[in-house]
Amino acid sequence: MAQKSQKQGMSKFSKWIWRLFLGGLVALFIVFMLAALDVFGTLPTFEELENPENNLATEVISIDGETLGKYYRENRTPVKFSELPDNLIEALIATEDERFYEHSGIDFQGTARAAVKLGRDGGASTITQQLAKMLFTKTASGNIGKRLIQKVKEYVISLRLEKQYTKNEIITMYLNKYDFGHAAVGIRSASRIYFGKEPYELSIDQSAMLVGMLKNSSLYNPMRREELVTNRRNVVLGQMVRNEFLTEQVKDSLQKLPLELDINLEGHSDGTATYFREYVREFMRKWMKENPKTNGESYNIYRDGLKIYVTLDSRLQKNAEEAMSEHMANLQRVFFKQQKKNKTAPFYDLEKEQIESTMLSAMKRSDRWRKMKKNGASEKEIKASFYVETPMKIFSWKGAIDTVLTPYDSIRHNKSILQAGVLSTDPTTGHVKAWVGGINYKYFQYDHVKQGKRQVGSTFKPFVYATAINQLGLSPCDEFPNTPYTIPAGKYHLDEDWTPRNSGDEYGGLRTLKNALANSINVISANLIDQTTPQNVVRMAKNLGVETDIPAVPSVALGTVDLSLYEMIGALNTFANKGMYVKPMMILRIEDKNGTILEEFMPETKEVLSESIAYTTINLMEGVTRYGSGVRLRTSGGKYPDKVVTGYPYQFNNPIAGKTGTTQNQSDGWFIGLVPNLSTGVWVGAEDRAVHFADLTRGQGATMALPIWALYMKKNYTDEDLGISTEEFEVPENLTISVDCDQERDEKQDGDEEQKPDLNEEIDF
Repeated sequence: MAQKSQKQGMSKFSKWIWRLFLGGLVALFIVFMLAALDVFGTLPTFEELENPENNLATEVISIDGETLGKYYRENRTPVKFSELPDNLIEALIATEDERFYEHSGIDFQGTARAAVKLGRDGGASTITQQLAKMLFTKTASGNIGKRLIQKVKEYVISLRLEKQYTKNEIITMYLNKYDFGHAAVGIRSASRIYFGKEPYELSIDQSAMLVGMLKNSSLYNPMRREELVTNRRNVVLGQMVRNEFLTEQVKDSLQKLPLELDINLEGHSDGTATYFREYVREFMRKWMKENPKTNGESYNIYRDGLKIYVTLDSRLQKNAEEAMSEHMANLQRVFFKQQKKNKTAPFYDLEKEQIESTMLSAMKRSDRWRKMKKNGASEKEIKASFYVETPMKIFSWKGAIDTVLTPYDSIRHNKSILQAGVLSTDPTTGHVKAWVGGINYKYFQYDHVKQGKRQVGSTFKPFVYATAINQLGLSPCDEFPNTPYTIPAGKYHLDEDWTPRNSGDEYGGLRTLKNALANSINVISANLIDQTTPQNVVRMAKNLGVETDIPAVPSVALGTVDLSLYEMIGALNTFANKGMYVKPMMILRIEDKNGTILEEFMPETKEVLSESIAYTTINLMEGVTRYGSGVRLRTSGGKYPDKVVTGYPYQFNNPIAGKTGTTQNQSDGWFIGLVPNLSTGVWVGAEDRAVHFADLTRGQGATMALPIWALYMKKNYTDEDLGISTEEFEVPENLTISVDCDQERDEKQDGDEEQKPDLNEEIDF
């Protein structure tokens, strides 16, 4: 009887267990139904599931197919499933969702395990659920009740995602959406930022590290917690063994490897071509206003995933940036050394009141001044704040320096830093190949390629000579007296006589035009502009593409006008391009995120000069690098056959048309050099013209700017794939001007506005 009663009790208990279980299932079903009916809040619609909201980064893509940079709110550039390596997929499945290809969005086995073990062996969320959370939940609630409701909604969304997308599409969406930290949103950004490569290039251990970060990218940050991340990577490799994607032997060898990060940050101030990318951003701002979408909305450069294909070559850009950095670091060291003897450093030629006025102007242009003024501070309060010591970082060529300075002293420090600009183009197409607008975009955002205009000095003289050849029918072999030349008062509205001087007041004899340009003989430039008139020289410069207003005065022959590097290269390109002006071109085409071409751009061209005149001007400019102010490009300098300029082992033997430029007090140093398919201009100077070298030896264009050109071209010539020409400039079939002068006679004639290098003096660069 007791046994029968016991059996009846067990039967009742079993019934209650089943009732509770079935009741739980019914309750769970009802909860899911209520969630599906939006009782707990609106769920995404079919359209939203089909097109989940994404902020897609706009890419700037070089002519050789490399991503130069991005514009984004989230640095996300999606990839296709076919671009993901197998080892990455295997690491993901093994670590995050072993039964991913078996369930329909919810892994009930994993859920039960997590419930029984209270999550000690991992969470129950599938890859699909994690995607649902990223797409539609965003932030998990700290309230248990609200989080349970969120979880239920994620379950429903997961089921809908599984119905809407294939498994491979879900994996792709998940990896494209996850934020890996350091502005690396999505697997492509993470792969590029942490390893400097595309996802398909990832090795097994690299894929394992990135998958390990999925647990918590803030905690597992390889740039801060290398040991922790290495251990986490090794856990992932162990999971791959467990799921039979790897053998124990392979796992053991991979776990011994260091992370070997190759950090390539993709912030707006990081990476390559930063100044150029800022130009493109401004270009796109105007383009988007003028080119709305078909529905009338404006494109958003930070969200619409546009692709901007540009003319820059990433290899040439890299070479230009490296050449600039190599030389400028050394030049700055020499400048600081010289400044130790300057009581008003870094300024020369200014009285105390002028220095204070200059500094006050800089203070008023600063962010500190603008912010304090906006917040209602008085001018007295604002000025006082510039003399309070403040922790800050300042620029140095050895890396940012953490220090304590007054803002006033930091401004003065920045004014002592020499700046540079480099622009390189293909003269035949107008394609800009390299654009270096400054030495460091994080600290100095003023662009010295297109935005900045500085006095061009003797680099303007080819325009004068081209005008004379065109107008007067001269040839490079025609001779002019190297004697003082005066343009009287009244002529060209001059208030007084104008008699320019040669460097060192050296005169005498006759000079061919080729020798005169090579050595920047000022009196002959004055003679030529008087014979052709300043108006015609200005007209020539304008026809060659110079947009800046140029005063039609005789002194323009010596380069007293301020022009941009962009204008100078665009104009001088015409001589290398057989008299055909091609406007410098930066953008090739713009595509939307689907690859649809929104606009393609074509070069703007016009014929300015005959081939004969263009070639003759190039021939004149070749003399600059053969025996003139650019002679240090050669192994031995023309009339110095047994000596090499100390510290300048460039050893170029190919034809180079060039022109140096040095302005008053060595405030600006220029060098522009052309070979048949690459024209490159370099400017070097300080922000303020009163900051400069004290002597011509170090402050001339041949010392400040020319070495950057030489280092850049050396790097270019070591890469044969770039195809940079070493050939002669093409001679026109019907050349009507004699260019075959007696070279030895030219070389024997000496004189140089910008000072030939003293071959017995070492210049430490």
